[in-house]
Amino acid sequence: MSEATELPEILGRLGVRPGGVLMVHSSLRGTGRSPTEVRNALLDALGPDGTLVVPAFTPENSDTSPAHHSRTEGMTEREKAEFRASMLPFEPNATPCPAMGALAECVRTTPGAVRSAHPQTSFAALGRRAEELLADHDPYCHLGERSPMAALYAADAQVLLLRVGFEVCTAFHLAEYRMTPPPPTRTYRCVVRDKGNWIEYEDLSLHDGDFGAIGALLPHGLCTKREFAGKPTFLFGMRDAVDAGRHLMSGYRGEMT
Repeated sequence: MSEATELPEILGRLGVRPGGVLMVHSSLRGTGRSPTEVRNALLDALGPDGTLVVPAFTPENSDTSPAHHSRTEGMTEREKAEFRASMLPFEPNATPCPAMGALAECVRTTPGAVRSAHPQTSFAALGRRAEELLADHDPYCHLGERSPMAALYAADAQVLLLRVGFEVCTAFHLAEYRMTPPPPTRTYRCVVRDKGNWIEYEDLSLHDGDFGAIGALLPHGLCTKREFAGKPTFLFGMRDAVDAGRHLMSGYRGEMT
C-alpha cells in the first residue's frame, strides 16, 4: 500500500469511532502529507456526525510562559519592556497557534471551525458538536473543570497522538486538576482585546515534565498503537487516560509535596 493511502487504513485499525469526538495532537514533519490531507482523512474517519478537536494554544501572548522567557532571553530590561508593550492581544478569530503545529493551524483556519475563548489555552474544532464542546471556557481556567477539556471528558472523547508521544498529551492536565491533594497555583498574565490590555489571574501550576513517564505507566490495553510514516501513533479513550493519570499523579506527586 502506498503512503498516500495509508492513513485512512491506520485510523480504522486504531479504532477511531465514526460519529465520535476525537482530540488530535500531531507532528506531520517528514510524512509527505499536507495538513489539509490529514485533516480530511480524520474528518472522513469520523464521518458527518463526528467532531475533530485540536489544541490551539497561544503561549506567545503571555509574559509568564516559557515561550516568552525564551524569546526575551538575553534582552535588557528596556528591551523586554518594549517587547512586552508590542505584544499583540489574543483574538479568537485571528490569532494563529504556531506552537501547536500545522494540523492545528489548518483546523483553526478551516471555514466553519469553532474556537474556544481562552487567551492562552484555546481549542479549535470542526464537526457536529464543535460549538457545544467549546462553548464554555472560563478565561481564568486553563484546562480544568471550566474548560473544554472537562466537556471532552464528559463526551467520552478519544485522543489520537499522531506521530507524537505522551509528552504532549494535554488530557493529562485535566488529571492534574483532579489530583489529591491538589497541586499549587501560580500567577498567569496575558494580553487580550487590545494591545497593552493585560489580565492577571491565578490557576493551577501546570506541569508536563512527567507526562511521558505517565504514558509509559498506563495500564496495558488502554491504548492501541500503530506506526505512521516511521513513528508511533496512539489512540485511547480520554476518560481512561485521565482517570489513570490522576491516580498515578496523586500517588507519586503527592509524595513529593
